[in-house]
Parts: sequence; C-alpha cells; structure tokens
Amino acid sequence: MDLKEIEMSFDETHHLCHGNPLYARKFERVMSFHPPGLAAVRDHSGAYHIDVWGNPVYTARFLKSFGYYEGLAAVCDSRGWFHIDLDGRAIYTERYQWTGNFQEGRCVVRTPEGEYFHIDRSGSPAYPGRYRYVGDFKYGIAVVYTGNTRASHIDKNGNLIHGQWYRECDVYHKGFATARDERGYLHIGKDGAPAYDERYMWVEPFYNEWALCRTKDGELVTRSKDGTVVWLARSMEEETV
Repeated sequence: MDLKEIEMSFDETHHLCHGNPLYARKFERVMSFHPPGLAAVRDHSGAYHIDVWGNPVYTARFLKSFGYYEGLAAVCDSRGWFHIDLDGRAIYTERYQWTGNFQEGRCVVRTPEGEYFHIDRSGSPAYPGRYRYVGDFKYGIAVVYTGNTRASHIDKNGNLIHGQWYRECDVYHKGFATARDERGYLHIGKDGAPAYDERYMWVEPFYNEWALCRTKDGELVTRSKDGTVVWLARSMEEETV
C-alpha cells in the first residue's frame, strides 16, 4: 500500500484510503502514517503506534507519541521525552524536557535546564556545545542561537560552518539562508557573507532562483540570485481592496 494514498479523517479519529475507512475502529486522535507504515494514535489506554490495519505494533503505552522518522519515534512518559525503535523500546536511558524528530541522523533535544543540542541515533550528544535553541539539520547544516540576537550555523559535529553571527538565521535552501542583521532581512551564502547590500522588511527563501521580498517602504519585489530586482506593480494589500 502506498502511504501517500492514506489520509486522516476530518475529525482526526481514523485514517482513510481513497475516501474509505482504512480499518474499522476509531481513536481519540490519529496522526499521519510514516515509513515503514506506522502511525501515532491515542485512545483510552494511552498513546502508541498502529500499522495500516489499525493494530498496535507493540504493547507499551505512553503519554504522547509522534511519527516515526528514520525508524525512530519521539514519545513521552512520566519521566520525560525520549525515542523508541520500531518495537516500542527506548533507544537510550536519558529523558528530556522535549525532543524533536530525527533528521539526517541527528535530533534536537531540550534538557530540563532549557539547553538545546543534537543527539545521534544512539542517543549520545553529537557535540559538546549547548545552545539557547537549535533547529533540524538540512543538507548537513543546522541553525543555532546562543542568545536572543546571536544566530549562526553548525555542521553535524557542532562546528560553525562560517563563524558569522546574525540576529536571526534560517536553514539553508539551495545554497542560501535567510537572515537578519541590525539593518534588516537578507540572504547569506554558505560563507556567511551577505549576498547583496540591500536590506528588507522580510525575505522568503529562493524558489527556482527568485525570492519574494518586502522592502522597508512596504513594497513587494522579487529578487533573483544574480541580483536582478523586479518591482511588483501592486502590493498584496492593494490587490485585496
């Protein structure tokens, strides 16, 4: 069965395939199916995972359960948050205040003290550093914050990839990341340097070499990677009047 053909019902109590119930029963809540064909659900017994026939895949029950990513799922019990394998077994003994989902062999966790870092698939810290916040890895790079206005990027071993710091940073997409410095929003390359001198009220990631931006005067423009700027004839607000 192609998991892309399965969707949640409108009330999120069961799953549908081509508009028909995938199985007979209903739950308090269901989430989407993820490879290898398991979905997080909750009923009177607790939170756990089911297969495409609606059957539990293990006997354990949790307070919360989330989808499988890279064969591991985030769950929560009375001791805290952690990850389980496909058989419902914890892959490490540590418990966290919160965990994310595994992406590219790394996962974001938050300690009871409020510190963020990444763990590997064994549950071990991927590097010694601790941050105010970290994001998921994409193309081997993740955003890190050391304070309210200090953001940069690291590799999977915790090394800064460019050593430049901004007030805000986002993930890299097709070689560029959106960022904000004291002058406004912009795009930066993997060297951490601004891709251009202009600053904007906000910018979107490049989409097929063009990015939507709003100038500080409130006008919408599109900007290409080669520096071409096209001013849109009318703003979104004007078009909806």
